[in-house]
Amino acid sequence: MRRIPYGDHPSQFGMLSLPAHDPVGVAVLVHGGFWRPAYGIEYALPLVPSLLDRGWATWVVEYRRGTGAADTLADVRAALAACPVDSGSVVGIGHSAGGHLVAWAAGHGGLTHVVSQAGVLDLRAAYGAGLGDGAVERFLGHPPTAADDDVDPIRQVPLGVPVWCVHGSDDDVVPISQSRAYVGAARAAGATAELVEVDGDHFTVVDPDSAAWEQTLAILDGSNRDF
Repeated sequence: MRRIPYGDHPSQFGMLSLPAHDPVGVAVLVHGGFWRPAYGIEYALPLVPSLLDRGWATWVVEYRRGTGAADTLADVRAALAACPVDSGSVVGIGHSAGGHLVAWAAGHGGLTHVVSQAGVLDLRAAYGAGLGDGAVERFLGHPPTAADDDVDPIRQVPLGVPVWCVHGSDDDVVPISQSRAYVGAARAAGATAELVEVDGDHFTVVDPDSAAWEQTLAILDGSNRDF
């Protein structure tokens, strides 16, 4: 695993890992934590070994948190552009707030597929429900309005890439209604999206020993074809 900066700030870097043979594609991992500084790249790193075993190169992204949405979003786009591996298949995999970030980033190019793991995909609904004790308002700097629709995944549909929403049925941190609503809106808009409802809570989907993660790996095995 190699640390590669994409900017001058201490949080502007990615961790690159390569499989033993030519990669089948690149898995871009973006961690969650409600966009807060307390939660960092270490929450995504445990998923790397199983991805390498399946032949994927991994680019695990760190980004600025707590300094405003503009910084965070700019960093995710910059990190995608700085990915050191050129591949026809680049899958964004993001957990929780990371699910928001990969779904948002897919609207700006650079990703061929998205796997949102218990993603925050409807900022207005997340704000209304008080998710993360006001995390959306802290991230944006204000309650979400129509002016924020360009950073709200559910209001970006249809995306031009397939999206899988993997979500635990017992998630009490980001309720599964977030993924259900997103998939419904995406399909209504003509996009390709699928809800993958799994047993477990908010963190089951990022447990490398869980059945939920095995389902995600199975999705990746078939990600070079449409579903």
